[in-house]
Amino acid sequence: MERGSVRLSVPAEVGFARVVRMTAASLATMGELGVDDVEDVRMAAEEGFVYACATAPAACDVSFQLSGDEVRMAFSLGEQDAEDAPDTDVDLIEALLSAVCDDYAISDDGLTLGLVKRVRPHAE
Repeated sequence: MERGSVRLSVPAEVGFARVVRMTAASLATMGELGVDDVEDVRMAAEEGFVYACATAPAACDVSFQLSGDEVRMAFSLGEQDAEDAPDTDVDLIEALLSAVCDDYAISDDGLTLGLVKRVRPHAE
């Protein structure tokens, strides 16, 4: 069941990571995610945004799509290779994304980073 989508556009400066992180966490709490999943969404949003900033877009457009069982995030990327960005540890970002996301990938055209976090079954 689709719960809605939200779009956010912020300057591509790491200092705005808190805005993206808090937006993601707030939206995740509206879904059926538990505390650990909300924390994973928050961390994924921050790391996705930092990665996007490393590609040097003028602004980073972030979209969030909520459904009953997952949160999808998409970050617009610039034309710079993130590996070439100073002070950006792409290997660490990718390791964190693989730990907290169920799926993450860069689109075939190289312009979007997509992240997916699915709801974990609750223990009873």
